[in-house]
Amino acid sequence: KKDVGTSLHQVQVWHKNFPDLLNVVVIVKRNLKTGRVAKALLFSDDLELPYDKLIDYYRLRFQIEFNFRDAKQYWGLEDFMNIKETQVTNAANFSLFMVTFSQLLLPQIESLGQKSILDLKATFRARKYTRRIINSLSLNAEEFLINNPVFQAAELGKIHENVL
Repeated sequence: KKDVGTSLHQVQVWHKNFPDLLNVVVIVKRNLKTGRVAKALLFSDDLELPYDKLIDYYRLRFQIEFNFRDAKQYWGLEDFMNIKETQVTNAANFSLFMVTFSQLLLPQIESLGQKSILDLKATFRARKYTRRIINSLSLNAEEFLINNPVFQAAELGKIHENVL
């Protein structure tokens, strides 16, 4: 941004609650029009870590937190009741896989006017149910294309309306 000036400072300091030196990066952002100042402090116990790497690690940390939030909120990470190690590993990996996979699918359904993970889930759930109903009626499901009105009518559970 043109109206924001950023300065970075890196220093090793002692803290009264920690026995070792800390690597601290101070980020100061100043709005050049209003003069308002925002500061951020980033800490590490790795004294050799350069400021740019420390900033990258903090960014990655927040991305990891967002991924876990999505896995819990949308893909059942906090709902599974497994107690055996393999089952827990599989459930956790599946939830995190779905976070990544859903990010690949979202652009494909955005052309249909869908905007969210909830829309994505509603769309695919509706299509699955519609296919099962068609198959239970002994109809050939392949005759119904994905963009067929039958599938569109089945998407009543989606959150956002089509914007076409």
